[in-house]
Amino acid sequence: MELLLISLVTFFSAILTFFSGFGLATILTPVMLLFFPPEIAIFLTGIIHFLNNIYKLTIVGKKINISVVIKFGVPAILASYIGSSTLFFISESTFFTHNLFTHTTEISYIDFTISIILILFALIDLIPLLQKIKFNNSILPLGGFLSGFFGGLTGNQGALRSAFLIKLNLDKTVFIATTVVISFFVDLTRVSVYLFKVNGLDISNYFIVGSFAVASAILGSLIGNKLLKKVTLEFIRNLVAMMILIIATLLMIGLL
Repeated sequence: MELLLISLVTFFSAILTFFSGFGLATILTPVMLLFFPPEIAIFLTGIIHFLNNIYKLTIVGKKINISVVIKFGVPAILASYIGSSTLFFISESTFFTHNLFTHTTEISYIDFTISIILILFALIDLIPLLQKIKFNNSILPLGGFLSGFFGGLTGNQGALRSAFLIKLNLDKTVFIATTVVISFFVDLTRVSVYLFKVNGLDISNYFIVGSFAVASAILGSLIGNKLLKKVTLEFIRNLVAMMILIIATLLMIGLL
């Protein structure tokens, strides 16, 4: 059951991420948390996201904006190391408990942290005032740092990254290609940290799940690329933001 659910979520998330510049890790991470400890869930999501980005680079990599990659991507890479290292210092102990449907539900520090960050990411795309904000290149290093840090900490870098880069009014293909390149290097950094941190853990039991998820992500990206010209970026971005908000709320109250 978990194999089917993770594969389906990965497949549809990969389609969405081709349209919006984010979505795969943001949606897949809470699902992974259903079945695995937080560190393993974020580690597996990072691996899937990284391999999927390698595939997407072969499709759209030639359309990147080098200036944006340097100004936004370099701070993002540095911050992703800080964020991914910070992950392993967040306590897994209970942050608070509450009664839900006649039984007591415990919410850990890391679940609460991830849910708050996801909600903030979703609101960036849902609040009209924030949607109208336009950025120039001077804000790119700050955006890169914030995106990279939270990407390393929670595996969910895409929403904040897209919130900054979409304001530059890049061509849709250039926007997607640039986000893929930045995401690739951030993933490379944080996955390296994850590999070092989980070195003492037995992850062999998750090989089959990871393989199916990677295959599903590649298939979803292939279909997403075919559908790219038929959808608007704004519609998909709002749709994903709503899904993030719902998932984050469920995670915060203990239903995920």
